[in-house]
Formats: sequence, C-alpha cells, structure tokens
Amino acid sequence: MSPTDSEPTRAQSRVEENVSLELAERARVRAEAAAYRAKANADRAKARTLTNMFWAMLACLIVVAFLAVVTWRPKAEKVRAVEYTAQLQDAKKVAPWVLGPAPMPAGWTATSVEFRAPEQSPMTWHLGIVTKDKKYVGLEQSNVTGKNFQTDELGKTADDGTSTVAGVVWQRKTLLDRRDEHALVLIGSGVTTIVTGNAGYPALETFAAALR
Repeated sequence: MSPTDSEPTRAQSRVEENVSLELAERARVRAEAAAYRAKANADRAKARTLTNMFWAMLACLIVVAFLAVVTWRPKAEKVRAVEYTAQLQDAKKVAPWVLGPAPMPAGWTATSVEFRAPEQSPMTWHLGIVTKDKKYVGLEQSNVTGKNFQTDELGKTADDGTSTVAGVVWQRKTLLDRRDEHALVLIGSGVTTIVTGNAGYPALETFAAALR
C-alpha cells in the first residue's frame, strides 16, 4: 500500500474515534443528568415526607392541647379542719374575754386555732375559718387596746364606716396591703376584737354575730 492510500484510512480512524468519544461523553452527561434528576426527586419526596410528618404532629399536638383545655378541671382544694372547741374552753378559763362562734355558721370550717398566754406579754387568741364559699374569715383577739395590735394583725388600713351587729357598733376597715380584704374592729373593756378576711362585710358580720 502506498503512503497516499494510508492517509484516508488514518483520517477515517480519527473521525470514528472522535465520534466514539463524543457519543461516550453524551452518554456520560445523560447519565449524570438522570442521576441528578433522580436525586432531586428523592430529596423533594423526602422533604415532602418530613413536611407532612411535621404538620401531622402539629395537628396532633393541637388536638391534644385542645382536649386538655376542654377537659381540664382544677382539683378541689381540700379544707383541713381542726377541732377548736376544747382549746376555746381552755382559753376562756384563763381569759374570759375570749370569744368563739356558737354555733359555727353552716358550712364553715375551722382551719387554725391558737391561744397564747405568755407571762410578760399580752395574751392573744386566734381562730381561722374557711366559709362554704372557700373564703377566709379570721378572729384575732388580745387584752390590749392600743394601735400596735391592730397594725400587727392588719397592716395599713383605712376607715370604711361602721357595721352594727346585734346592737354593737363595729368599726369597718379596708386593708390597704391586702387585696379585697376587710376587717371589723371592736375595742372595749380592755380587749381588742378583730374579725377579718376576704369573705366580704356580710360574712364578717355573720361571724361577728355568732361570737359568744
């Protein structure tokens, strides 16, 4: 074969080689594009799945929270009653001026009681009551008539008129340091008697009327 005959053969081989390379490159590009699309589709599907899971969980939490709000009921606070009559009688033997309800208004419960008779200090008597409406009424007494006892028991107060209970005039007080609390104060015969609490004046008057 002459040199002139081999030139077309080499040229044809180069053309075929270039065509093969181009086809291979196209195949690679198509494969990469297909892989990219597949990965993108998978990522979108995963994202949709996570989003759906998030919204489903959020919906469940909203339903649970709604049911909790609708069905929740506060536990009734149990009133712890105390027996006070024996201590009341013992206190009366030492301090005849000590008072107690006779009878206790219906549905009211004594929750605290204390009598103090120190040798060199004023005597004090305390009786705490919870009304049937779960309000507080307290009885505070002492064999002193000065302002210090009132201040110790009530804090800052403002006069608020008077209440007449069984013919006896009590001084009304509004407690300035305590929200929605009032007091009835009676001073006489060397004794200060205070009926106080957040039950309102009518309840305080009811309790004062029962004191004997």
